[in-house]
Amino acid sequence: MGLMDRILRVIRANLNNLIGQAEDPEKVLEQAVEEMQQDLIQLRQAVAQAIATQKRTERQAAQAETTAQEWYNRAQLALSNGDDNLAREALTRRKSYQETAKAMRTQLTQQSAVVSKLKENMRTLESKISEAKTKKDLYIARARSAQASQKINEMLGNMGTGTAISAFERMEEKVMQLEAQSEAIAELGSTDLEKRFASLEGGNEVDSELAAMKANLMSGTESAKLPSAQTSSAQNPEVEAELKKLRSEIEGS
Repeated sequence: MGLMDRILRVIRANLNNLIGQAEDPEKVLEQAVEEMQQDLIQLRQAVAQAIATQKRTERQAAQAETTAQEWYNRAQLALSNGDDNLAREALTRRKSYQETAKAMRTQLTQQSAVVSKLKENMRTLESKISEAKTKKDLYIARARSAQASQKINEMLGNMGTGTAISAFERMEEKVMQLEAQSEAIAELGSTDLEKRFASLEGGNEVDSELAAMKANLMSGTESAKLPSAQTSSAQNPEVEAELKKLRSEIEGS
């Protein structure tokens, strides 16, 4: 017997779990409000019926009171005509209608209390339905938000297992590496270009200096090869004689 109870308890727990998982908050709330609306309709019908019964009882009580008064008038008429037996029977009928009217009035008091209670319950239910509609919209919005958050969290959880996010991380690292390589190549290219221009500039200075040295050397060599004017004149008598002749002509003139 204990084993069967445990088995039934497990079955009920599993069934409740399945039902709980299958419940859609939005549908459950909509259904709850719909059921409350149906209850309100039935309650309104009950109130209307109770009010109709109350009015019918009021009419019956009034009719009984009117009939009792009519039999009282008849009793007076019979008594004035000296017919005591007829007057007595009329009063008996009057009493019967008076008791009926009294019973109707007692019933009216009870019916009035029932109608008041039903109206109060109806107003309470209307207030609860209005509150439920407001809460329903709020709870539905919260349920949708929670479901969306749950899906997002599940997506992030699945991505966090190393598929999409890890791929993005690898691509990010690769892009950073490519950027670093591009910057390094650009820097190396700029340095090499500057070195080449510096080499060219340095080569021009060396060439200029080399040309100046060559010019100096050539100038020194020519000076060494050419004799001075005095030496040439002293070594050439004809030239010396020609010079004297020219001086004499200048002085004579």
